This record gives sequence, C-alpha cells and structure tokens, in this order.
Amino acid sequence: MIETYNVSKSFDDIKAVDNITATIKEGCVFGLIGTNGAGKSTFLRMLAGVLKPDEGSIMVDGMEVYENPGAKSRFFYISDEQHFFSNATPSDMLKYYMVIYPDFNVNRFYDLMKRFELGITRKVNTFSKGMKKQLSVILGICSGTKYLYCDETFDGLDPVMRQGVKSIFAGEMEERDFTPVIASHNLRELEDICDHIGLLHRGGILLSKELEDMKSNIHKVQCVLDMEKESRLLTCLEIIKSERRGSLLTLTVRGNRDEILAKIQEENPVFLEALPLSLEEIFISETGVVGYDIKKLIY
Repeated sequence: MIETYNVSKSFDDIKAVDNITATIKEGCVFGLIGTNGAGKSTFLRMLAGVLKPDEGSIMVDGMEVYENPGAKSRFFYISDEQHFFSNATPSDMLKYYMVIYPDFNVNRFYDLMKRFELGITRKVNTFSKGMKKQLSVILGICSGTKYLYCDETFDGLDPVMRQGVKSIFAGEMEERDFTPVIASHNLRELEDICDHIGLLHRGGILLSKELEDMKSNIHKVQCVLDMEKESRLLTCLEIIKSERRGSLLTLTVRGNRDEILAKIQEENPVFLEALPLSLEEIFISETGVVGYDIKKLIY
C-alpha cells in the first residue's frame, strides 16, 4: 500500500503540491487526473523518491521512500519524458535493469518486444515518441515490481497500442501482485481501466474515490410525464442536473438506483429509461461546486 501524509512541495514561490493525504491500495488501478501544472508529475516524482517533500511523508509498504533503496525496489517509474542512455539499444537497457531489478523477467521482455515489433538492437534515440513509451512500459512490466508509476504513459500511443498496454496491465494484475498508478490529463483514457480515481487541482487532491462507489450513487434517467407530475417528482429526488428537450426530461440524480426508478414509476411516466453515466459526467456531478468548471481541468 502507498500512503502519503500531508505532503507538500514548492519550487520558489510556486506551490506544486499542497498538503496531499492519500492512500493507494494494492491490486487496483489508481488514476490520477489533472491538467498540466496541476502537480501530477511532481507528486509522482515524490512517490518515486526522485524529489523530497518539503513537508509530510510518503510510505510504500510501510517504508519511507526518499533515499531508501528497499522501498524503491518495489516500484518502476516511467516519467513523462523518456530517459535512456546515450546511443543505447533496448538490449543495453535490458542489461542495465537486470542489475537494478533482480526479478527482471528476460523471457517476458523478449516476448513483448517481439509482439510490439520493436527492434532489440536498434538505437533507442531513433525511436518515435510512441515507440519509446512502449519500450518504457515493457521495461516496467518486466521489472517484476509490485507498483508501476506511469506519467502520461498513453500520451503518444495510437489507439491500438493504448488498448494493448491496458490489456497487458490487466493480465499482470490477474497473474501477480501488481498495482499501476497512472497520471493523465485526459480522463477518457482512464475510464475503462481505473478502479480508483483521484482528481488533482492546484496541487491538492480535490476528490479521491472508488469508481464503483461513484457509479453506484449517481444515476442518469430519461422520462416523459406531464408538468404537474414533473414538478412533484423534482421535489422528492436529489436532482444534480435537469435538462429538457421537448417532452423528454433528462435527470442526473444522486441516490439509490432502485429507489429513484421506483419514485419515478409512481408518477406513471409515459416513458422511462435509465442511461449509463460516463466517467466525465460522474466527475462533473461529484465536483459540482459553484463556479467550478471540471471540464477545464480534465481536457
């Protein structure tokens, strides 16, 4: 388990990370959402022990991270900007990481390099941005670490490769103790893979919740009923958003799904349908603070 307590980090007069307390449980995919400048990269670098917090503490499986080789052996960090040795080939990087990570799976490495059609002996500096991302993910997966920190990992990958990487993550989680922590500015990239979402804004965690918990408490329904019944209905439901197009009323409602539908059924609607909510809609609903535009933060 990864635990942070009141973690803060400043660069001169800029507060990059502001008093973050968070818990990342084992065996889940943790998605960290926020715009560029929200503090995602700084937070991940502190999780990786690259940066030392000005305040607070960061623990990985009960061990302080900064300047602690034992804690650092438990994770692999993929930065937003890929770093490889000058003129190195994937084969050279393999030899290096075999020394750093004793459990490095060499056979798995060769298999994934073949599947991703990446040349073992080709100079990495001739790879495209997407190819370098693929190589970093392969090295991270094969390192055999318990945690994998990914900073904008899907940025630069084409849709096929994105799905390929997500499938590999899912497979690793089924086979061993594996927890990816993925930071991204694009919420839609993480919608189909994350179990837990944290929203980072201006250096602080605005929201951190299990995705299933969010989905179970917010629902979207469409119905058609007369105005008198509609007015009565709106007073007995916890409405987050109401939108009308002609006679069709679309409601985003907080509460138990069965109870919500039962109350609408009591009004004998002409039409009633429950619709799936996207992760975007859930976040807009969960962060519905006056003057707060979530869309500006996650796209």
